[in-house]
Amino acid sequence: MQIPNEISRITRKIEDAGFEAFLVGGCVRDIFLGREPKDWDITTNATPDQITFLFEHSHYDNDFGTVRVVNDDTEDEKLKTVEVTTYRLDADYSDNRRPDSVSFSQNLEDDLKRRDFTINALALKVSRETNDVVYETVVDLFGGIKDLSNGIIKTVGNPEERFGEDALRILRAIRLASELGFLINKETEKYIKKLSKNLKTISKERIRDEFVKIMMSDRPMFGLETANRLDVLKYIIPEIEEGLGIKQNQAHSYDVWEHSLRSLQITANKKWPLEIRLASLFHDVGKPKTRRWSEEKQDWTFHGHEVVGSKMTEKILKNLKFPTKTTEKVVLLTRWHMFFSDTDQISLSAVRRMLRNVGTENIWDLMNVRIADRVGTGRPKEDPYRLRKYKSMIEEVMRDPISVKMLKIDGSVVMDVTQETPGPRIGFMLNALLEEILEEPKNNTLEYLEKRVLKLSKLDTKSLKKLGESGKEKLEVEEEKEKRVLRGKYGVK
Repeated sequence: MQIPNEISRITRKIEDAGFEAFLVGGCVRDIFLGREPKDWDITTNATPDQITFLFEHSHYDNDFGTVRVVNDDTEDEKLKTVEVTTYRLDADYSDNRRPDSVSFSQNLEDDLKRRDFTINALALKVSRETNDVVYETVVDLFGGIKDLSNGIIKTVGNPEERFGEDALRILRAIRLASELGFLINKETEKYIKKLSKNLKTISKERIRDEFVKIMMSDRPMFGLETANRLDVLKYIIPEIEEGLGIKQNQAHSYDVWEHSLRSLQITANKKWPLEIRLASLFHDVGKPKTRRWSEEKQDWTFHGHEVVGSKMTEKILKNLKFPTKTTEKVVLLTRWHMFFSDTDQISLSAVRRMLRNVGTENIWDLMNVRIADRVGTGRPKEDPYRLRKYKSMIEEVMRDPISVKMLKIDGSVVMDVTQETPGPRIGFMLNALLEEILEEPKNNTLEYLEKRVLKLSKLDTKSLKKLGESGKEKLEVEEEKEKRVLRGKYGVK
């Protein structure tokens, strides 16, 4: 693999100054997996002061030996800032979050043995001549390459010590398994379950960031199932676990828990954005609190679960410190996911009300939540006739209608130009003008229309009415043409 010039220039400059320089951590893991690294980290025996001396555009503002080297000559955000960290040894982690102190080392092994998982404890050289990865100089002290080959997440050394140092590693193990499609080593799982309560010491922001990465992985359903099985999920979103074993009505094949996770997985399969994924996970979070048995229907009902669920969703997302904009959108999608879509019974006015409720900017995301909800029930068909019909109705009410509002002139201007008083003649003239513009759109200018309306005003009311009605008929024909095109797009009548 070719290493970017921005990275090799840094390692070469460090080595030219007489120090060691290795790629380390997640970027090395991704290289071995054939994935493009999301970021690049370098480790060295140079001290932070020596690193900042070598690089003019660098910043050192922490206690952990990490210098941020800035590449000003690149547009790639992943290469703008590269972290260069001195080999270090960590003292005890008394708060389960960060080391009480660090000391710098001249030994690469000291640095690698403090890392979280074997697959992240690999160090690699970059060729000075070709920028290639030099696989012959990989440093693998803990079997990371073997674990990569076998698809295993395993801690470096004693899992109790690693998770005791930073409890967020518990959630990170699950996140990596979700992102990479790996399994977690049994011994590592044992201590995840044993120490999961330590997540209570971790800030909500750090937990949120790992949770988002699970949600945005290709296997969020697996990630949340694993988190539940290992007693981790209750420290993130315990409300979701309330759906376990909550049977639903006959329209559903799964309980609330499995249905929610399957709906979420549909959104991941579709590569949809975070807000749709969150809304699909939380759309039925209110069902356990609203479930009632109906003697009349001989089935379970969940009346108002979307209202209760939207309030719960808001509380969950605020607790996890999600941005206000994200929270508001997910709450909106959760609140309105139960829109009535029986197109044999609803009217265009009902669709307009839905558009007012959610906004035109959110309506298609809401439709995607509905698709995920439907497929998550166990129904194989994700785009049935009803849903396609509803989509066509949405487009129909969203499009700019063909009307006199399209004209670059209105009734008040017509009256100013013609000195006519308010009355039917004004409408007749506007409809007559619209017919002309439908034939020749280029004539839709104020100058042209003012001239035409002066000529039209000289006609008697009977002739003007005839022209106006002709224009109205033309409008209806054009409207019907557009509707046919729109419905053909969705294959509906």
